[in-house]
Amino acid sequence: MIKLFFLTLISVSLFGKYTNCEFKNAHYTEICEKVVKNGVPVHHANLFLLSRKTEKIDTRSFKLFHPSKIKTHRANEKKANNVLVKYVPKIVSHVKKYKDVYDEAEKRYGVNREIIASILMKETKLGKIKPSFDAFEVFNTLVVKVDPKDARDEWLLRMGKSNLVSIITYCYKKGYQPEECSLPSSYAGAVGIPQFMPSSFVYIDSYKDKVGDLTKMEDAIMSAAKFLYKKADYSELIDWNQMPNLPEVESQWYEYEFENEDASFVYSKSTRTGKVYNCFACEKPHLEYLRSYAKKIMRYNNSSNYAIGVIRLAYDTHKAL
Repeated sequence: MIKLFFLTLISVSLFGKYTNCEFKNAHYTEICEKVVKNGVPVHHANLFLLSRKTEKIDTRSFKLFHPSKIKTHRANEKKANNVLVKYVPKIVSHVKKYKDVYDEAEKRYGVNREIIASILMKETKLGKIKPSFDAFEVFNTLVVKVDPKDARDEWLLRMGKSNLVSIITYCYKKGYQPEECSLPSSYAGAVGIPQFMPSSFVYIDSYKDKVGDLTKMEDAIMSAAKFLYKKADYSELIDWNQMPNLPEVESQWYEYEFENEDASFVYSKSTRTGKVYNCFACEKPHLEYLRSYAKKIMRYNNSSNYAIGVIRLAYDTHKAL
């Protein structure tokens, strides 16, 4: 009885402080409050935000968020597209191996198997690339280190906070304690074979299980399809006969981008910022069908080169199949 009394006292002393979302770091307070609104108990939110994971600063990933690194990454996108064309036979073999899963993805969401497979090839070479960062540490580093001085800094901070909210919510629902919540990611915090940002975990789907797992190929396929269906209104299979000659169009686009500042394959103006672009496909009726699907792919990754690279791989895969 005495032992039980002392255990109760210890329990109160340990957990009594976890009754609210008050932190010295105001960003943690905001994160905690949002997590609690998602249905996570205050105590569990505090366990994460007071854990050793918040002490880990990933300076390597933080440096890779620098604008110069992002610019280099975008410049290398064309090179990556050209290299990946040689992997079309692997994509074809992959699609055949997972035929039943792709059948279900097309039936459930109306997204072409060639598009899904090409996205997975672009993201992680069909799961062959293994991430070396931890998503929680990546976004916690942004929350701790970013001192907003301009719009880009403010965007990075918002991204760090929103993704930490998603990670804590996800790990709570999975029944993970802080030390168990290890989500291998890219330097940018993207997780799994389809490289979902934690804020996109709402689109996770499973082929057969109740809870999807982004490290399982079957669930990666279904999740990528659901993402495009829900976020990009992609629900009608591409009629490949309506597509132009993709290798030729891709080559013309790269030349156009080289010659024009602020080039975009699909947009003449940003609806969010009002920025004006030199639009390659605008007012070209023969490219309108391609343009409509490129817009959808850009909801997955907001890069013209990414979208064209995916559709080109999918086009070649369709011909090979």
